[in-house]
Amino acid sequence: MDNLVKICGLSTPETLDAALSAGADLVGFVRFAKSPRHVGLDLGRQLSAQARGRAQCVVLLVDPDDEAVFEAVEALNPDLIQLHGHESPQRVAEIRSRAQLPVMKAFGIAEHSDLAALAPYAGKIDHILLDAKPPRDPGALPGGNGLSFDWRLLNGLDPKVSFMLSGGLTPDNVAEAIRLTRSKAVDVSTGVESGPGLKDPGKIEAFIRAARTAFAAQH
Repeated sequence: MDNLVKICGLSTPETLDAALSAGADLVGFVRFAKSPRHVGLDLGRQLSAQARGRAQCVVLLVDPDDEAVFEAVEALNPDLIQLHGHESPQRVAEIRSRAQLPVMKAFGIAEHSDLAALAPYAGKIDHILLDAKPPRDPGALPGGNGLSFDWRLLNGLDPKVSFMLSGGLTPDNVAEAIRLTRSKAVDVSTGVESGPGLKDPGKIEAFIRAARTAFAAQH
């Protein structure tokens, strides 16, 4: 994943068009009823069709059963499945095999020891997403909380490990995040919103522009 920007949690044709027009490489649609960014199957189908050929479509699922995977894949026809729950390596491999699609697994990071969770998934996932670990509050969402983690924790990560950076990124801090982590892919949701689930076209454009500039500075 080189120099890629993902805008996640898009839920209206207008904000999706803003992300596509600004040059997003990946667009994410959330299938998680507790999230303010959740999209139904019919809307997901519409949005995915709108993005087809302009960006890669990602469907985000949280600890899905087989039916939920099947429904999402059939309706949205995604390019990639993002798993954002507590899916075990075995479960991830099952989903990947049954859906016949690449899988990106999200890992919550709060301290250096959290990076050890990556190893058991080697060979079972196609992409890694590193996000801030959600709050201990039982009502907290598994992602999309607008929280960041200490990016310096990634200094000990094997430089050959490719990952997408997420968690608390905004148009104002994404350049610094890229500089510190050397990440070649970034993901944002809350950081380009004016309210929970309400994407801001101006913030989307500013985020993508800042990320592109930071990527270019790495070379």
